[in-house]
Amino acid sequence: MSNKLTQVFDFLLARLHVWIVLFSGILVCTSPWIFIGRNLRTNAGVWDYLHVYLGLVCSALGILFLLRNSLQGKWHQYFAWLVGDWGQLAQDIKGLFKGKLPVAGGKGLFSTIEGIGMILLVATGLTGVVWFIYQGSPLAMTWRGYHQICADAFIGFLVLHLVLAATHIIEFIRQ
Repeated sequence: MSNKLTQVFDFLLARLHVWIVLFSGILVCTSPWIFIGRNLRTNAGVWDYLHVYLGLVCSALGILFLLRNSLQGKWHQYFAWLVGDWGQLAQDIKGLFKGKLPVAGGKGLFSTIEGIGMILLVATGLTGVVWFIYQGSPLAMTWRGYHQICADAFIGFLVLHLVLAATHIIEFIRQ
């Protein structure tokens, strides 16, 4: 890979979270303004095109983000429960019942929620991509339904993620 291409790739990866937040925010906030059913209409508006093509870009970024946070053993931080490592997660949940906020990082509640969020981001993106591929066919509406379910779950994650980030910042300020 050329030096210039490596620099561009490194720049993108270093700011991946920011790009995903920005693009996801635009997609979520503008989604009520779009009307896409079985296919992208010939007289589709700017919001429809923006949603489709920004969504395709965000799908690729979501996959990159999941890979970046999962390769070289890093997946264990977000998905420790998959291999039966419930220790810190259980400790964080018990602490919540005692009024104690979980710590960020490690294999606890915050990291588990972040891992679920990455899966929801990728699922939302991939169902949108498949919907785009099948546009005009009877399967398009089925994949549109899957995409809406994943998008709703992802929006729920975003709200939870914002609340948790706010509590983390408040706790940081207190100390």
